Amino acid sequence: MELIRGSHNLRARHRGCVATIGNFDGVHRGHHAVIERVRERAGALELPAMVITFEPHPLEYFAPEHAHRRISALRDKVDALAACGVDRVLCLRFGRQLAEMPAESFVDSLLVERLGVRFLMVGDDFRFGCGRRGDFTLLQQAGGRHGFEVARMPTVVVDGERVSSTRVRAALAAGELDVAEALLGRPYAISGRVARGDAIGRELGWRTANLRFRRTPPPVHGIFAVTVEGLGGERQGVASVGTRPTINGRATLLETHLFDFDENIYGAHIRVTFRAFLRGEKRFDSMDELRAQIGRDADAARQWFARNDPDKPTTGDRRKTS
Repeated sequence: MELIRGSHNLRARHRGCVATIGNFDGVHRGHHAVIERVRERAGALELPAMVITFEPHPLEYFAPEHAHRRISALRDKVDALAACGVDRVLCLRFGRQLAEMPAESFVDSLLVERLGVRFLMVGDDFRFGCGRRGDFTLLQQAGGRHGFEVARMPTVVVDGERVSSTRVRAALAAGELDVAEALLGRPYAISGRVARGDAIGRELGWRTANLRFRRTPPPVHGIFAVTVEGLGGERQGVASVGTRPTINGRATLLETHLFDFDENIYGAHIRVTFRAFLRGEKRFDSMDELRAQIGRDADAARQWFARNDPDKPTTGDRRKTS
């Protein structure tokens, strides 16, 4: 799959495609249905299937204080789109220029002139352009003038309710990982590069791999049993997502303690998959209380893996780097 960062990187070879437009936060089962239809039409027309998305999310630009917690960062979103079989992803930087662009200009300059879209699928409530004047009707009219077809996004229902990013966020915020997995079509995961922390975990005797969030934090928070990929095979551990109230932390951080693992992995790109919610985040009166609770959390995670994945040991590779 090809990732195109910004319309300035579009080339003549990118002209001619079947496309869909949206934020695609989480790339859930509703998005899967859209992409499947786009791919089917792309195959019939012998054209690439393209997803057009935005970074940052428009709400993060217009009203950052009201922005949704992101289900997935850009890299995770792109990886999920690639797994769906998309040929190209065009990621448009959402800033002042795009926010002030008239809807007609967006259609004429990008969809028609630069991309040569032959078939376009959008949601019923999709709005675009300055003042959100662009909608499905405007796109249909433009398609009639320029010779491309426009279709509405199909509704996907799970347990009697429409699948949406809002519903996924709510499930994750409630610690309902099984519900989130049913909506996403896969277990929820976060990936990123291991960053240096303040070494508090090491001082407590529970060394952690830390992932930071560049923009809005994820909807999950609390303590979880997790598996981690990217360090040679799949490893088990216990993770915390939160602000670390015991030490008066502010920024949300994902801290993962890997069982029986003590290698230097700063800078490594890892993927943390959330397997079970153990408890909510809380403040402790002392570091000794926090240390003891981490031990209980680790035991709870090991026990969960023993019950739910008995074919795999609950300890990892005991080798260490020199």
